[in-house]
Amino acid sequence: MLTLFYENWLSLAFCAHFITTLAVSIVMIHNHTKRDPIRTMMWIIVLYFLPVAGLILYVFFGQNYRKTKIFNRKSLKDLKYLDRMITQQLLMLRKNEIFEYYPQKSGFKNIMTLLMNNSKALLTEYNSIELYFNGFDTFAAIKEALLAAKDHIHLQFYIIQDDKIGNEIKDILVAKARQGVAVRVIYDDVGSWSLPRKYKREIREAGGSIRPFMRVTFPFLTGKLNYRNHRKIVVVDGAVAFMGGVNIADRYIDGGKFGYWADTHIRFEGETVQTLQAIFLVDWYFVSREILLRQRQRYFPGKYVDNKLLIQTVTSGPDSDWAGIMQAYFAVINTAKHHIYIATPYFTPNESVLTAIKTASLSGVDVRLMLPEKSDSKLVYRSTLSFLSELMDAGVKIYLYRKGFCHSKYIAVDGKFSAIGSANIDMRSFEHNFEVSAIIYDEGVTRNLEREFQKDIQNNSKQVNPEAHARRPAMLTFKEGVARLLAPLL
Repeated sequence: MLTLFYENWLSLAFCAHFITTLAVSIVMIHNHTKRDPIRTMMWIIVLYFLPVAGLILYVFFGQNYRKTKIFNRKSLKDLKYLDRMITQQLLMLRKNEIFEYYPQKSGFKNIMTLLMNNSKALLTEYNSIELYFNGFDTFAAIKEALLAAKDHIHLQFYIIQDDKIGNEIKDILVAKARQGVAVRVIYDDVGSWSLPRKYKREIREAGGSIRPFMRVTFPFLTGKLNYRNHRKIVVVDGAVAFMGGVNIADRYIDGGKFGYWADTHIRFEGETVQTLQAIFLVDWYFVSREILLRQRQRYFPGKYVDNKLLIQTVTSGPDSDWAGIMQAYFAVINTAKHHIYIATPYFTPNESVLTAIKTASLSGVDVRLMLPEKSDSKLVYRSTLSFLSELMDAGVKIYLYRKGFCHSKYIAVDGKFSAIGSANIDMRSFEHNFEVSAIIYDEGVTRNLEREFQKDIQNNSKQVNPEAHARRPAMLTFKEGVARLLAPLL
């Protein structure tokens, strides 16, 4: 009798699982018609082989919010002026009017047009920038700018930790708020999950405002857990701004368990400060419903610099119709004639970017990829290693950074063009996270970046030997293969 009951229970459970999974699969296929079919197939496999866990994972991590728009910038009527400016610049590009002043930049016309269309990225002309390649120099410059603030400080980071540098930044924010400076802080609710209430309370009690991006609270967290704000932006008085890969944590200065932490960050003056200000204020509206974009004179003072340097600041995330940064990198790689240098801590690209990199190398372009030898994520790192063989088969030279952990995220092409920002070369940055990158059309900046890359591969890295890599133990390659299968879900 007990055996019969057990068999009937198993049959019912199997039928329920099959019907539920089939229904969810049908809905998934219907909703994901514009999505990577490999990714959709992976979720279907997960649903079938992990009966309960697979459904839970899909609810939390698998929904396509680029379609459903959890955060819709189109509701902000104050951005209509941006549409007008984009329309005007697109017309100037079509008529080649911009290249009357910058004839040497005409080869980037298609990329400029792409970024205006897919992410409303204005082309700014008068800019001055300074590059930093470690957290120590970055925070020295940020603290100097914060201490000089007179009107407002806007600060947004994926990670803010209650450690030495975190408290140094907090103490400056508290002091400035007490002086009457408007202090606004956005932190990601997952990236900064350990940030204590006391830290936030001190800022608020001083008169500042600090808010989480997309709070994750059971039972309402659902897909919000998977869509995080990975941007790192600081804007001071609308005159100086910072953006790049450095978060607020001691390990970005002292290296933590890695001993040394390499990273890339940028200080801006000029017109790009206004675009970073707009990005922050749109995110601030999302977390606070406070509209500050109308206060043009205060937040967009238009501090002039006489240095000419063309930059487009591109954003991407579930709030946009297009994967803007991924498309930017794809287009950049396809324009290369001589060489491409890529630094990224995580490398799990989609098929489009992977194919573009291999095609460029097979076409005779010198493609070099720098990855960390040690990673802070074993699963992602194993997935990264699974891509190396096919890249080297296509002629890509791969270097493993050994000095510590290389968290830099940039691409430099032909000594003429570079992209620096918060986005990794991975599916999470391309599809899920809110990211920002500066597309810089300047030979001086790009060559500076390339010199740093060359120094790192010569002094701090080792090149991966294709033959040795091919002789890895079978168990290791199996683990990498499993991680590769899970790459679309990471």
